Amino acid sequence: MITVTPQSALLVVDVQKDFLPGGTLAVPGGDEIIPVINHLARLPFGVVIATQDWHPADHMSFVTQGGPWPVHCVAGTDGATLAALLDDEPVGAIFRKGRSRDVDSYSAFFDNEGKRPSGLVSLLKELGITSVFVTGLALDVCVSATADDAVKAGFEAVVIADACRGTGPAEPALADLRRAGVTLTTSDRLA
Repeated sequence: MITVTPQSALLVVDVQKDFLPGGTLAVPGGDEIIPVINHLARLPFGVVIATQDWHPADHMSFVTQGGPWPVHCVAGTDGATLAALLDDEPVGAIFRKGRSRDVDSYSAFFDNEGKRPSGLVSLLKELGITSVFVTGLALDVCVSATADDAVKAGFEAVVIADACRGTGPAEPALADLRRAGVTLTTSDRLA
């Protein structure tokens, strides 16, 4: 068992309408993690933080701009909102990422070039957080980048596998996370 303490943060990565079934960049089974996250958010974490992709309409990652992804999570649109069934009452802060037109931000901590911090490291340190538990969408993209950057920033990082879904098979992403020093667990192993 892994004990959740007030020095632990729960990060809920990009559980947004566009990443759920029916969304423009749907993650298969993305909606299945919402009840698990809602349960986890009631554990005694020091803080629960949600992230949102929050892109300008002409974001460089969109296929319309020559990027790899369909248009998704455009700032202020319905698709960018948090999932309706996600209980946002325990959420103490929301970090919006990918807001610059010219660089993407998979990680909740830094942009993809590693140059612009989001402010999350500073907030967590200010709150006395030493470990982060990462959940959300997509395991092989934003969840992995967030967990990897958490380790690089000096936090103990734990990915809760059953509270994540990816764009493809989970095992390659989980193997990469293990190699990066991330602890893997499931929600039933937390107390």
